[in-house]
Amino acid sequence: MKVDGVHHRTIWDEDGAVRIIDQTVLPHEFRVLPVDSLEAMATAIRTMQLRGAPLIGAAAAYGMMLGMGEDPSDPGLARSLAILEATRPTAVNLRWALDRARERLALLAPVEREAAALELAREICQEDVATNRALGRHVLDLIRTLGVAHRPVRILTHCNAGWLATVDWGTATAGIYMAHEEGLPVHVWVDETRPRRQGGRLTAWELGKHGVPHTVVPDTAAAHLMARGEVDMVVVGTDRTTARGDVANKIGTYAVALAAADNRVPFFVAAPSSSIDWGLREGADIPIEERSPDEVAWIRGRTADGESAIVRVIPEGSPAVNYAFDVTPARLVTGIVTERGVAHATEGIAQGLRRLFPERSGS
Repeated sequence: MKVDGVHHRTIWDEDGAVRIIDQTVLPHEFRVLPVDSLEAMATAIRTMQLRGAPLIGAAAAYGMMLGMGEDPSDPGLARSLAILEATRPTAVNLRWALDRARERLALLAPVEREAAALELAREICQEDVATNRALGRHVLDLIRTLGVAHRPVRILTHCNAGWLATVDWGTATAGIYMAHEEGLPVHVWVDETRPRRQGGRLTAWELGKHGVPHTVVPDTAAAHLMARGEVDMVVVGTDRTTARGDVANKIGTYAVALAAADNRVPFFVAAPSSSIDWGLREGADIPIEERSPDEVAWIRGRTADGESAIVRVIPEGSPAVNYAFDVTPARLVTGIVTERGVAHATEGIAQGLRRLFPERSGS
């Protein structure tokens, strides 16, 4: 996607080093960071300098390349896998990418591992772009079916499932970008997504840079907008989806799904197959990351004079809890959109996923 007319991906390698967009300083600063060590990549994932399930998977693959450059021995391989695996527990793409790295690298001589890990990282990046492009076409088809005369299709999204959460295109936003480029009028309601405000900071930033009409709203306004008939569809991303269609996504997604069900607004989940945990059936079994309460207590922004500042927004001494994700049960999902098509609730989400991925039917 483009930033001020220039195409960017979120992660790439250049001159023997890995480059990422530092998402912690957006939207007020666009900064490209070099990542030159295994520990630096683990820190980037853990501190959310990069985030989003598909991008975390690609970053983990690049982290393995950096780790193999430092120590390609069998103990070094095990250490690299363990360090990266511990960074974020909920997004299944992390484990998916590391499992691929383990399988490919374990069979090679140590001297071959760094080059093979680099090849795998590039492969995963290319797959991600192709997957999101294909998934986006199916989201675009859904938007077309909702096309109305004389006004845009109004889409509500939560958190950031845009190109910043992937290598390129995004998941929930891919079809939105395609609709915009096709000239199909759309307007995006962007949930702010407290506490880290990935919607207000990141989704709004990338939509604005690409020229897509949008409005940022507090998370608590989503149900109100739906009750007023101002939302035609909801499209969100996912960090892990079970085989039966329970969806772990950024905290607050469950509340959006409840409001959508009550107001009969279609609720779609954009889920590349790499984010589907075929070995897990129950959403209750998904590990939910609990992050630092400081993310609730403090907020970063820019003052009127242009200075960056971090300010406390709750009373001193008040405890806070910071669950990063919640689980939306499959019964609230209208459809799960994958790169192969849509698993609709009308056929049963689990059955639809098995239809789209018959090779996984025995998982």
